[in-house]
Amino acid sequence: MRVFGLAGWSGSGKTTLILKLLPELVSRGVSVASVKHTHHYIDVLRDEPAARAYRDAGAREVGVFGARRFAIDSRHDGVDDPPLSQLVSAIGPIDLLLVEGFKAYPHPKLEIHREETGKPLLYPDDPQILGIATDRDISAPDRQVFGLEDIAGIADMVMRCARVMTTE
Repeated sequence: MRVFGLAGWSGSGKTTLILKLLPELVSRGVSVASVKHTHHYIDVLRDEPAARAYRDAGAREVGVFGARRFAIDSRHDGVDDPPLSQLVSAIGPIDLLLVEGFKAYPHPKLEIHREETGKPLLYPDDPQILGIATDRDISAPDRQVFGLEDIAGIADMVMRCARVMTTE
């Protein structure tokens, strides 16, 4: 599986861009999965009382399976952020994994930057950021710069720069 990340400050438009990028990649015949890193508490079992009870009773992993969907809730007690490779190993066979967040991980990335966030650009401190999608005119040596609406151009870059990630 090849991996490519989208990184940026909160409110920069990472999710919005991924939502536009997914149909573009799928239309090219690419099977895509996506993961989002969050610092917020998540509960995929909130609508499944029995499964939630299994977890609360001590099950380390709990699966919920239904028509055409399934979810697995997996605890990683004692580890604030398990390695991205652990998540990658849990994903089924796909062509491309789009990763939102995981800024500190060493995979190729596109920085999403919007002037209204008032935050600095990330690329000067991260050699894995290979391009920038932004709403402003910037000069970024050795980086491709895209407008936020250049979905086809961004998809081209993703397919060209995504790299295989091992699960070790």
